[in-house]
Amino acid sequence: MELNKKDILSLTKPQLKESLISLGFESYRLQQVEDWLWKHGVRQFDAMSNLSKSQRALLEETFFIPTLTEDKMQQSNDGTLKFRFKLHDGYLIESVLIPVAEEDRYTLCVSSQAGCSLSCKFCATGQMGLLRHLTASEIFDQYMWVNAKCIELYGKPLTNIVYMGMGEPLLNYKNVMESVARLTSESGPHLSAKRITISTAGIAKMIRKLADDGTKVNLALSLHAADDKKRNTMMAINETNNLSTLMEALKYFYKKSGNRISYEYIAFQNFNDTTADAKNLIRMCSQFPVRVNVIEYNPVKGLDFIKSSEDRINDFAREVRKHGIMITVRRSRGKDIDAACGQLAGEG
Repeated sequence: MELNKKDILSLTKPQLKESLISLGFESYRLQQVEDWLWKHGVRQFDAMSNLSKSQRALLEETFFIPTLTEDKMQQSNDGTLKFRFKLHDGYLIESVLIPVAEEDRYTLCVSSQAGCSLSCKFCATGQMGLLRHLTASEIFDQYMWVNAKCIELYGKPLTNIVYMGMGEPLLNYKNVMESVARLTSESGPHLSAKRITISTAGIAKMIRKLADDGTKVNLALSLHAADDKKRNTMMAINETNNLSTLMEALKYFYKKSGNRISYEYIAFQNFNDTTADAKNLIRMCSQFPVRVNVIEYNPVKGLDFIKSSEDRINDFAREVRKHGIMITVRRSRGKDIDAACGQLAGEG
């Protein structure tokens, strides 16, 4: 951060317009600057070639552009790519590109915080604690950076974004929603909100706020257990946002928005993968349309959880599916480079 200079990426369009006019820019320059920043992802004023040299110099004197720096990139045996980025203040975050070329789907998993405050017992990020929230531009720039890499490697842009990286998105609500607005804006990448999913460990009042604010994105609940006693043992957030409270919030969200809801369910051996657990999940899926993603547990150093066997996962999914519930078993991607669900910790 540079003294006495404004972070240009933190300004709303009206704020940027006011600043540019005060500097003597013509009003039409606003859209040009916006396009450079958000459509083209330019992070150097000197690259804004349709502005005069004097105008570029004036922007340089007045503003600064905080940028991500790629600190490390790793490629998994299955093609998954993990990016570690250094923020302008030195904190590290991670993003993951999951290519499924045969389905023409390229999904980016973005981080919304450096670290996380929720301390879910199976998650490496939760062991870090919360370092700070990411700004909207830091979330957006993960997309811009990885999208360029996706085009370079596969000749295709990113198709989907999931807020399932480091952090709890609904505890950084303002910046997350601003990043969604930038990603879906006509003056930005203009992505479809239906291609964006926000994942939450379960913050009931913020789920309701999502509905009240008219968001069009999809919502995923990191469920992992369909009864309070088990969920309390591994997710402390459940003690203040129990399943009954969450179900009411999700029903409100679905009724008001009509947007897709999914449950993420990591299967742990002899903990949440029994027939009784399946029946609890079935009951939870009867209240509104929902799809379930059963996920393999990815080992985290120092944690004692054991992943369910393939047979147990398949039996669990079969039991749920018999009741007409859409359920998919998702095999882990990127676990050999600690890029899979629950493994992101800025290490490696």
